[in-house]
Order: sequence, then C-alpha cells, then structure tokens
Amino acid sequence: MTTTFTTQSVPVAGGTIAVRHQGGGAPTAVFLPYWGGLAATWDAVVERLPGERGTVRYDPRGWGASRRLPGPYGLERLADDLAAVVRELRLERYVLVGHSMGGKVAQLAAARRPAGLAGLVLVAPAPPEPPATVTPDYRRFLAGAYDSVQTVEQALDTALTATRIPDSVREAIVRDSLAADDAARREWPLHGIAADVTAAARAIEAPVLVLAAEHDRVEPPQVLRDHLLPHISHARLDVVAGSGHLLPVEAPDAVAAALDRFIATVAEG
Repeated sequence: MTTTFTTQSVPVAGGTIAVRHQGGGAPTAVFLPYWGGLAATWDAVVERLPGERGTVRYDPRGWGASRRLPGPYGLERLADDLAAVVRELRLERYVLVGHSMGGKVAQLAAARRPAGLAGLVLVAPAPPEPPATVTPDYRRFLAGAYDSVQTVEQALDTALTATRIPDSVREAIVRDSLAADDAARREWPLHGIAADVTAAARAIEAPVLVLAAEHDRVEPPQVLRDHLLPHISHARLDVVAGSGHLLPVEAPDAVAAALDRFIATVAEG
C-alpha cells in the first residue's frame, strides 16, 4: 500500500519544520521517532493503518530535513516543536505516538494537558525515571554510537534489533542515524536520557498504552514496569513478542494493529 500525504511547512523557533500530513478522521496519530529516527522510520506502520486514519510525521529538530534548525535540542524544545505542529495543523483531537526518545518527548507534551489530546501510545519508550544503568560512563559511550557507518551498524546488531530487517531498511537506518547536527546527535545520550521527568509523567491524565518489545536490550519490559508504570499508574503495558527495540521496523504489523485498536477506543470516549 502506498501512503499519500501532503507536506506543510510549520513555523517553529528558528525556522520551519516540514510536516507530512495524511488527512483522515480524528483522532489523528502524531508520530515521534527514536534517537536517530526520522519521519520515514514510521513508514511501515503508517502503511498498515486503515486509510481513514489521519497521520502526522516530521523529522525532529537537528535531524534530517530539520537538520538546519538551531538548538537547543533538549526535550522541552522538542515538546515545544510538537505543540507548534499540533497548533499549526489545527488538530482538534489527536494521539501522540512516541518511540524511545520520542516517547519521553510525548510524556512531557502530555503533561502539559493540551486541548485535544486523546491519548498516548508509548512504543519501547524511554521511561520517565532513568534506571541505574544510565551512568555517566554509559552516556559517554552512547554518545559515540552514531559517529560512523560502522558504529551505527554495531549498535543495530548489538542493541537495537533482535530480528533481521531488510537490507534496504537497514541502509536507511544507517543513513538517517548519521543525518544530524553534531549537537543534536549528542543531546539525547549526554542529557535527555538521564533527565528525570517523573513529575511530568505523574501529571498525565490521557489514556496511555505502552508497547514493550520482548527482546528489547535498550528498554526491556521489566525496566518499563519498574521505571514507567509506577509514575503513570493508569497506563496499560503490552509486550510484543519476538521484537527488539526498533518496534516500528521490526514489528510494524503489531504496532499498527495495537495503534488502530487504541485509536478506535479513545475515539469512542
């Protein structure tokens, strides 16, 4: 299935973001990628959604088509960009779908209790409370994960995936992971991943679905049970069998099906 969408320039601090918008019934799914991901990371999921589902995707500040946007590149600025996109597109009702780093941005955005937010789907999200494994040494090591083709491929093989992904998808991931401003690339591992946003997470009122990956070596299901669920007590956690951290490309059928069910549920609410 080929997904058709329009591209709209949305004003944000320091410039504009090119937003891919596919029209459809409310609520609209607004996608936020992982550290290193771009709008295209969600292609396989979007293609599996029913045609009547509205979707919004864009490259985050400092990455891909948004690479020239100036810093700061921290979580609050990314949440500000998200708010600008929702406002400019006049989304009256929407669901945030955040993967990994994008999941932490979605938590901050939802904590602001914006009008129109119908729910959150957190896909292998970074938890609001950083686990003890996120040490300074680990963060310095992680900051070099996207320094070259070789380091990205190593990250894919040793941490990000648990299944074989098509060569074309792998090549795209490597390319996207290198398409960043240096400061933007290092912001997440050096700062964002260690940010404690538990106060914000506890302020979330919208319905929340958490999708964990069975073989995730970045955010294992138990980490999410220990460091996310205590702070978003009404969240439901489902585990996707067989997948690693890159759920949108390893298990797009499962992600799309879960998202479609969730949207249908909150649409009735």
